Amino acid sequence: MTNHNPFIRDSNPLLIVLSGPSGAGKDAVLSHIKNSDYPFTCITTVTTRPKRINEKDDLDYHFVNQAEFQSMVSHQQFLEHASVYGNWYGVPRKPVKAALEQGQDVIIKVDIQGAATIRKIVPEAVLIFLTPPTTGELASRLEQRRTESKNDLELRLKTTAQEMAELPRFDYLVFNHKDRIEQAVADIKAIVSAEKCRTKPRQVTI
Repeated sequence: MTNHNPFIRDSNPLLIVLSGPSGAGKDAVLSHIKNSDYPFTCITTVTTRPKRINEKDDLDYHFVNQAEFQSMVSHQQFLEHASVYGNWYGVPRKPVKAALEQGQDVIIKVDIQGAATIRKIVPEAVLIFLTPPTTGELASRLEQRRTESKNDLELRLKTTAQEMAELPRFDYLVFNHKDRIEQAVADIKAIVSAEKCRTKPRQVTI
């Protein structure tokens, strides 16, 4: 039966963009979200960077070579793509569009540059800035993960200040405290709940 009550409506699907500086813990938070009870459609990013220890292809990222990535670019298969610290990253367009058309909330993980691009392409996307509580902890995390060379680490640390300056472009700020990832996940779910209560819901179009 069709519902004709104007005060009762199904919520529109959301496009959630999770971003933040390198070392903020985006991968860890996204992994916990995938394992949570909230029915997000999590989009796996395509990248040309080498696979790290304990990462799994098609789960953490879709790992491809340069030629494969450029072929996807030429066929306009990305919602957004960019070169970050010498490697290419891209958000595949097709699964995002399909999930939204099915009424599913979508969450994607991108860098600061990618978030700015998506804001231009999809103005109604919800942008969440994830960061540790202090810049000192951010630097400590980058040093402890030991996945970058000394030069790469210095570049990431130098870029952090520029990335933090982009915070006003985002809709929400979530702190990812050490050993408290579940709190960050809960905060993101709370943001989604708040968005579902808007009197003027977002209309996401891809």
